[in-house]
Amino acid sequence: MRTALVHDWLNQIGGAEDVLEALVDLYPGAPIFTSIYWPEKMPARYRDWPIRTSFMDRLPGIHRHHQPYLPLYPLAFSGLDLTGYDLILSNKSGFCHGVHKPRGAVHICYCLTPTRYVWNFADYAGREGLGATARLLLQPLLAWLRRWDKAAARSVDHFIAISSEIQRRIAQFYGRDSVIIYPPVAIQRFTPRGAAVEAVAPAAPAYFLSLGRLIPYKQVDLAVQACSAAHLPLQVGGDGRDRARLEKLAGPTVKFLGRVPDADLPALVAGCRAFIFPGLEDFGITPVQALAAGRPVIAYAGGGALDIVQDGVNGVLFHEQTPGALQGALARFETLHFDPKVIRQSAQKFDASVFKDRLQAFISEKAGIAQSRR
Repeated sequence: MRTALVHDWLNQIGGAEDVLEALVDLYPGAPIFTSIYWPEKMPARYRDWPIRTSFMDRLPGIHRHHQPYLPLYPLAFSGLDLTGYDLILSNKSGFCHGVHKPRGAVHICYCLTPTRYVWNFADYAGREGLGATARLLLQPLLAWLRRWDKAAARSVDHFIAISSEIQRRIAQFYGRDSVIIYPPVAIQRFTPRGAAVEAVAPAAPAYFLSLGRLIPYKQVDLAVQACSAAHLPLQVGGDGRDRARLEKLAGPTVKFLGRVPDADLPALVAGCRAFIFPGLEDFGITPVQALAAGRPVIAYAGGGALDIVQDGVNGVLFHEQTPGALQGALARFETLHFDPKVIRQSAQKFDASVFKDRLQAFISEKAGIAQSRR
């Protein structure tokens, strides 16, 4: 089967790109259709891929600031020519599921989330600091985008969700069923080491750890405030526009590491007392990496964390996104015993090999059925 991969945009690295890389491994040589591509910001190996961009790639300033061009994405993806392809595999968090499927082809959408700018605009606007006037002016556009997005979802043959939370949203916003296949995580990069293979005593001099982009919706401020108030050592890896604000909130026990090189990440994760995951996320790659290193996760009980963290087994859940609730979870954590071997085992179902095997089986079944009906 001739296969086309479809991806929203290629101007930044995140979890969506981890999925794309796994898809490229599964379908080497398959063209990648996307709205924009900024080679200088993407890994060098991407330059060997057959990347096909839309007209949007030529618009001024779009590589650095693609959000203002929001209304054009439906036009860009519906205008891509996929003639001759038998299998369309879209890796979607935005609008790329809106491609026109050739007659007889099968479109399988790996859904990272229903388009959050469209369906969760209030949260998005709050995170981005949009004022009341801007929100009001955008309402007609949002109404049109919701209609377009739902119509585009109807053209997809099969949906795959990355978590139980995304499965729920697909049903709520698109009225579609889906199966869950967790995103690929390179489990083998992360292993318990030294003292990390034994349960960490409350008095152990290890640090708590937070990793990720420092932007408001990640809620890293909860970790900073809770650890500062409890005088607990916290190391914060990552960078972003929220860093200056977070540094002002931090007490003397909090250390900001900046961007952590990939080569240093496994040792940093394996050496922590526990990983703190305070945001509401669609899934969560970093907490799975912590589990793979045998380290427990302290997470907000919502979103993808509910698929990852088993309270009292491989971590602790807290139920309000407040510094006080997280501080209570930290105190409870100190009273519990965690077995690093059990924690490590709980990460296995998220391994990249499991993702590839389950995805290939699903595609073979669904595409095979479609081929037999021709």
